[in-house]
Amino acid sequence: MPFQPYRRILAMPGVRSSVILMFFARLPLTMTGVTLTLYVVSDLGRGYGEAGVVGAASTLGTALGAPVLGRCIDRYGLRPVVAACGAASTAFWFAAPHLSYPVLVACALPEGLLCMPAGSLARQILTALVPAEQRRAAYSLDTILVEATFMIGPAAGIAAITALPATLVLSGLGVLFGLTSLLTYLLNPPIRDEDEPGPAGVTRPPLRSWLSARLVATLLVAAGAMFCLVGTEVATLASLRSHGDGGWTGLVIVVMCAASMLGGIVHGGVRRSLSQGVLVMLLTVLVIPVGLWEQPWWLLMLALIPTNLACAPTLAATTETVSSLAPPAVRGEAMGLQDASTRLGLAAGSPVVGFAIDHASPAWGFAAAGLGGLLLAALGLLWTLRGRPVKLPALAASVRARR
Repeated sequence: MPFQPYRRILAMPGVRSSVILMFFARLPLTMTGVTLTLYVVSDLGRGYGEAGVVGAASTLGTALGAPVLGRCIDRYGLRPVVAACGAASTAFWFAAPHLSYPVLVACALPEGLLCMPAGSLARQILTALVPAEQRRAAYSLDTILVEATFMIGPAAGIAAITALPATLVLSGLGVLFGLTSLLTYLLNPPIRDEDEPGPAGVTRPPLRSWLSARLVATLLVAAGAMFCLVGTEVATLASLRSHGDGGWTGLVIVVMCAASMLGGIVHGGVRRSLSQGVLVMLLTVLVIPVGLWEQPWWLLMLALIPTNLACAPTLAATTETVSSLAPPAVRGEAMGLQDASTRLGLAAGSPVVGFAIDHASPAWGFAAAGLGGLLLAALGLLWTLRGRPVKLPALAASVRARR
């Protein structure tokens, strides 16, 4: 039964409430990008490029801040970090409708730095609540819920900023951030297993002792996966618009998310699954030829299903690898590094694939997304090999034995 592992996980003490809490904590995060973009374009009268500058500043802030916030969680616990992040996010979104464009850009970076790390928190909580042998299903469930938030959040943000006054919508986001931060503070879900010492009793191991070649390789693979995913989305939007099929964009995105969720369900439900390296290879290689089936729109949608089936499994396998390699004392920082690597992959994927589309065609955008992600994944593999020197004496002895 593919759903049996998920039933067992949700029946564990604290898991169901924590999963629901983190779902709603992530939801406003998925609304911010499109909401802020449309606000800058429609209400401030700026171009999409200038709106992208605001988004890039926030993304850069998140990438820089995630490891730092994770380290603070390791040292001080969940509550102080959540309180600080919740207050900062609430203040920014209440102030945003009253800021000029230059001030908005200047504030976007610190807003990203202090954005509550809901993704890494969710993974830490599941690691603390679920035994190691069942974590693959737990991380798969987490990625499935992430896809669900992306099916709901951006659409809700677009609908709200289109139909309601911008001041109300942006302030409403501030309320959502404040409420979810307050609930997280009050519920205070565990970030460590009962057998692991709390922040006060933790001695932080040296960076070199846990930031291994394999962990760095895992982070590079994660960056490659996100490069591919965001590049695929950009190429899909460009392809649909270039053929006058923009009205089908919502349906295509929903099908992509549904395929990812299905892949995640299978990945977490089977006894043995593919490794992170194999999954990212499938994710990237399968998207390269998608541009050959751009028309009609429904054929493009079908062509995107195979690569998206590997999306949630790749992200779940990444979390499983990071959690297995990082000691409990630095788990927050390691999860923060995972967030940073994915943010950097997102930040790199959009302009690179956009450049390929501008100078060639949307079909080449799909190829650029796959090849760019594949390159980063290959760098991760090479980094792993660098950390595993070949033992020549043992190899020579083996050869002599065969003779």
